[in-house]
Amino acid sequence: MTDMKPGTMGWMDLTIDDAEGVRDFYKEVVGFTHSEVPMGDYSDFCMIPPAGGDPTCGVCHARGSNTDLPPVWIPYFIVEDVEKGIAACQAKGGSIVAGPKSMGQAKYCVIKDPAGAICAIYQP
Repeated sequence: MTDMKPGTMGWMDLTIDDAEGVRDFYKEVVGFTHSEVPMGDYSDFCMIPPAGGDPTCGVCHARGSNTDLPPVWIPYFIVEDVEKGIAACQAKGGSIVAGPKSMGQAKYCVIKDPAGAICAIYQP
């Protein structure tokens, strides 16, 4: 995640059963290359734009802490406080899909808005 300002989109992930096959799909369709992210007995993938540079999104296996994520592209929006975001989500008719979870010192939660769209809120 490169831009950590609240209100910006810091990352996108796609979590599916066939991460290798879908990784290769996006390599052919979009022109991505990839780097591996070791996850123990398997790897997830950071996807790198055709021109190079920093990864812009990830393709992940629906395993481990990701088993409860839906197979959709999930944008991660930066927030100052995940717990405050969760409370506001629920107060405004949204719901929790997965989490909150920790990733090092960072926290995130996958939510669903009142219209049914899924995203995540991420506190660096």
